[in-house]
Amino acid sequence: MNHLIDRRLGGGNKSAVNRERFLRRYKEQIRRSVKGIASERSITDIDKGGNVNIPARDIREPVFRHGPGGDREVVNSGNREFIAGDTIPRPQGGGEGGGRGSEGGEGEGVDDFVFSLSREEFLDLFFEDMELPDLVRNFLGDIPERKWVRAGYRREGSPNNLAVVRTLKQSLGRRIALSAAIRDELEAARAELEEAERRSVSIMQVSMLRERVETLEKKLQRVPFLDDLDLRYRNRVAVPAPVARAVMFCLMDVSASMDERKKDLAKRFFTLLYLFLTRKYEQVNLVFIRHTDNAEECDEQAFFHDPRTGGTVVCSALELMHEIVEERYNDSSWNIYAAQASDGDAFGSDPAKSVRFLREFLLPLTRFFAYVEIPDENDGRTSTLWAAYEELPAIAQNFAMRRVAGHAEIYPVFRDLFSKETA
Repeated sequence: MNHLIDRRLGGGNKSAVNRERFLRRYKEQIRRSVKGIASERSITDIDKGGNVNIPARDIREPVFRHGPGGDREVVNSGNREFIAGDTIPRPQGGGEGGGRGSEGGEGEGVDDFVFSLSREEFLDLFFEDMELPDLVRNFLGDIPERKWVRAGYRREGSPNNLAVVRTLKQSLGRRIALSAAIRDELEAARAELEEAERRSVSIMQVSMLRERVETLEKKLQRVPFLDDLDLRYRNRVAVPAPVARAVMFCLMDVSASMDERKKDLAKRFFTLLYLFLTRKYEQVNLVFIRHTDNAEECDEQAFFHDPRTGGTVVCSALELMHEIVEERYNDSSWNIYAAQASDGDAFGSDPAKSVRFLREFLLPLTRFFAYVEIPDENDGRTSTLWAAYEELPAIAQNFAMRRVAGHAEIYPVFRDLFSKETA
């Protein structure tokens, strides 16, 4: 015997319409729950759906009830415990919030409302208020996006595209053009009739003038108020719309000073960045660069999983990034971004060279450059690279630097770097 299991969101006893309505109506409450879940999950599990708990009080709606009506007189007994202004304590062992108390007690509570989100819904809410800074749409792709724009009016079209104001203007112009000569002739005939009646001419002549006036009035009335020639419909045409084309350079320090904890934090940050870019944007290239005392471009698998160690020369990664930009992305249609992760342990003249190279060559080319430093545990000292980079935010608005000391700080830092700009 075969068993069929309906796993569709709108299948069986489920309603896709009601689900979409619920997501739209309580979007803010669900978004807050998603952010709470994201702060507790590991980065590897961040792209999974799951259940979100929404306090029942947040989705409670006002209702109307029928009261007894009329005038009533009620005598309430006094109390010896409370006076005006006192706050009544919550009943023990209950209350809204899921009833997670460790001990029993008296009182009633309301459990949280549990709502299941799919992976697509979870990621949409998770990345909804994030974007790449200063992204410019200035490239027509191989398969360009198209948008509909207004292109004047036409005489044929569907009724829902009827331009009423334009149609009435056409009608008014046509009626003025067709009736101008008739109105002039009618005014002249009326004036001649009045003159004949004032001079008391013969009855036959007056009757002929009246017939002429009536004929002209009927002729004027036969000019239609609206004709097929007057109809005008809004015309829209599809034109190619520019799309955003961007490249993100991921630079990671894999030298000997980057122990497993630091590399794990850096990989988690870049994993979140990778998920964000591939989820939000279609035309975004990713370039992975890892460096010790020399830098190399690698693929995604080697960047995240291939072990390597050595000295630290940060400037080598910046120089390689500049070479790749000049070779493959030296075009005004590209939006160039970069994210660098390191513990900041650079020696000798490398920090000064890196700052000078960033200021003179890379920052003028990039839309945004983010530096994420991963310090040692319980280490409050300032690294040499951090000290050198501190001069850049004051002179370059497209440069930002943050510290990540633990797993719990990855998501807040990432959100701070790529939050949507507000007007």
